[in-house]
Parts: sequence; C-alpha cells; structure tokens
Amino acid sequence: MTLRPAVFPGLAPALLALVLAGCVSSAGIAPRAQPMEGASLGLTTQVPWPVLTPAWWTSFHDPQLDALVEAALAANPSLKLTLDRIERATAAANAAQANTRPRVDGSLTAVRQRYTENGLYPPPIAGSVGNTGELLATGSWEIDFFGKNAAVLAAALGGLRAAQADAQAARVLLASNVARTYFQLGRLFEQRDVAQRALAQRSEILSLIRQRVDAGLDTKVELRQGESAVPETEQQIEALDEQIALARHALAALVAQPPESFATLSPRLGTVHAVPLPASVPADLLGRRADIHAARQRVEAATQDVSVAKAQLYPSVNLIAFVGLNALGVNHLLFSSSSEEYGAGAAVRLPIFDAGRLRANVQGKTAELDAAVDSYNTTLIDAVRDAADQIASVQSVERQQRTQAASQRASESAYDLALQRYRAGLGTYLTVLVAENNVLVQRRLAADLKARALDSQVELARALGGGYDAETTAREDASLAAAAAR
Repeated sequence: MTLRPAVFPGLAPALLALVLAGCVSSAGIAPRAQPMEGASLGLTTQVPWPVLTPAWWTSFHDPQLDALVEAALAANPSLKLTLDRIERATAAANAAQANTRPRVDGSLTAVRQRYTENGLYPPPIAGSVGNTGELLATGSWEIDFFGKNAAVLAAALGGLRAAQADAQAARVLLASNVARTYFQLGRLFEQRDVAQRALAQRSEILSLIRQRVDAGLDTKVELRQGESAVPETEQQIEALDEQIALARHALAALVAQPPESFATLSPRLGTVHAVPLPASVPADLLGRRADIHAARQRVEAATQDVSVAKAQLYPSVNLIAFVGLNALGVNHLLFSSSSEEYGAGAAVRLPIFDAGRLRANVQGKTAELDAAVDSYNTTLIDAVRDAADQIASVQSVERQQRTQAASQRASESAYDLALQRYRAGLGTYLTVLVAENNVLVQRRLAADLKARALDSQVELARALGGGYDAETTAREDASLAAAAAR
C-alpha cells in the first residue's frame, strides 16, 4: 500500500492510525542459541607465549621453505577463490551502502504519436500527429526511521569481514600444508639416509662373513643370511625413492607447478630451527584464529538480517522530488520557461495484511541466526580441542625424543659390542643381527620423531591462528565503517 501524504492534506492522523493498527507483529519470535564463552571451555588467561607473525613459517629459518610458501600463496587457485569471494562481498557491501544515500536519475524522452480524439487533449491536438518531449531529473531518498538500511549495510559488512577472515584462514591452511609436506619430504630423506647407512653396514658385514666362511669360521647359513639382508635394504631404498617422488609431486601441486618442478629438492631437517610455542591453550586464541573471527562475523551479519526482517514490518517513507521540462513538440517550446514542471512529496508504504509473509521471514532469519550461533559454538569447541591436541602432541613428542635418544645410544653401544665380539669369534652372527635390527629401528624412529616434532609445531602454529592479527582486523573493520559513514 502506497500513500502520498504531501498530496492529501490532513492525512497524518489517518496514517498514524494505520501505523498503529496495521503493523504486523514479531512478538514471540526470539533467538534460541547463545554464543559460548571461552572460559566455559577451559581457556586460560595471562599465559605468556610468543606472538606468531603472519609469516610464521620464517621462524624455522629455512630459505627453501620460505620460497615455497610464498610461491604457493601467490599462485594456488584455492586461495585465489577466497579472494574472489571477498570481491563479491565487497560489491554487496557497496550496494548496501548506496541504498543509505539519496538517488538522482535523469531521463530524456522524445515520442512521435497520434493523439486520440477521445482523450485529454482538445482539438486541434486531438486527432493529430505530433511530437512530445520531456527532460526530467528525479530524486528519491528513503528515510531510515526504523534502521532497515543501516542493518542491511551492517549485515553486508559482516559478510565482508567473514570473507576476509576466510581468506586468512585459507592462507594459514595453505602455508601449513606446504610446510607439512616439506617436512614430510625431509623425513623421507632422513629415512633414506638411515637405509643407505644400513646398506653400507650390511655390505660391510657381508664381506666379513665371506672372509669368515673362507677361513672356516662360519657356515653357509650365516652367508645366506648376510646376502639376503642387502637386497632387502635396497628394496627399502627404492620404496623410499617412490615416496619421495610422490611428496615432491604433492608439493608441486600446492605451489601450482608441474610435477617435475622439484625433482632435485632435497630438504634436510637437521638445519631447521624449532619454533617455541605455548604449553597451554591461551584465551587469546579467540582473537588469533581466522575461522573463529569469520564465524563470529557471520553471527553479527545474521543478527543484522533479523533486524532487517523486523524493520520490514514497519512503514517505509521515501522522499520524492522531480524537476524538468515537458512540452508538446520537440522544438524551442521544450526549453522555454513555460515548459517547466516540478514537484515534491513523500511515499509511505505500510504493510497491513500479508497473510503472514513478513512474520515468516522474521522466523526464518531468526532460525538462520540460531544456526550461525551454533556454527560459531561448534567452531570454537573444535578450535579449543584442536589447539589442546596439538599442544599435547608437541609436549609428547619432546618427551619421546628424550627417551628415544637414550634408547638409541644404548642400542648403538650394544651393536658395537656385538660386532666386536663377532669379529673376535666370541659371539654369533645372530647376536649381531638382533643388535643391528634394534639400531635400525631406533634410527628410523629418531628420523620420524624429528619430522613429527616439526610437523606438530606447524600444526600448533595453525591451530593458534597462524599469525592472524585481530588488532589489524579491528582497524580494517573501523575503516570499513568509516567508509560506510561517508
């Protein structure tokens, strides 16, 4: 229903009555879900920990890793997709911002027509063929009495902030995947080094066995055992070479390069520096994870959508004005002062009876708000668990490395003694085999734990936000709000 009070004198009292009697109510519709507090999930406060920078991977002090991550961030298609979403959200925010401001349109119309003899025009115009010209400027502005347009803008800005946070989360995930694949490749090279040492060791022992067999000190049984150990180790090296090739291909895919681009890449974990990280989950986690910030912004956007739906239950008022020229005939008459026309007024739209459509819309938006809050709570719970798991893994791996190092020292010593006794004819080759197997197991475990320690640090850096800066985000949000106000 549209009314023009400027055209109908004395309409204000009737309009007020319609407002009071005709507005659809949203009574009884309220959100169900409530955002969870960090304290309820056991988040600690005032826990000192080194702040990760956005380029957190540089803390490992590995130039090869730095170059790979930067290349992936510049070329990976999945990251570019998040930037496309930001552009789309920016366009939506700009459109919502435009709706809060006055609008001016211009038009020029020139028509040649036959005028009806039974219309408004008297003879001699009636029944003749002539031209009509109109040059018009029209302005309109919706007065936002109930905050609808402001809520639409706030919702659009919330969506934009969420898209920006999603892009940062994708950036952190991509960087962590590159680092983890890089360290996995380093682990495979560590394992290959162990296998190469085992091959050289077993070849040396096989030579010793042959000498002892020639001297009549050993039998063919020991010789066959020694001979079978060498091809077994060669097969292990070949299997590791296959895994190295696959890891290189995975790294190339992350960096958006051809599969053979890193055919010579051979990272070594011994030169990688460990990153110091906290021993417990800090409350600051809430501001340092982009996915939590994105979920929170979606809650804010959903809240504003509910406000928009409720504002649609109330009247909307548009101020309208026009000025221009109108004349019969597209000639000098069109531009004369006598052809001027202008006017101003207000258009009021008031919902009176809509069969429950607007109330249903409020219910739907409220349900979406509940879903956004539940999603935020789920994201928060998963984030706290994720960080706690990674901290537990980092601490456990450190303890495992200490105990494994002691076990390896004992195994190496036992192997040296067994080999010396075998060379002196005081022990059997079976004893050497058992001791050697223990050494190889410990060497492989040491390589695995070294790589796992770095992998756990990468995962913890990701779980703690990967350098996402909430303060910078807040400044960006303030600049967005300031731009909207201008």
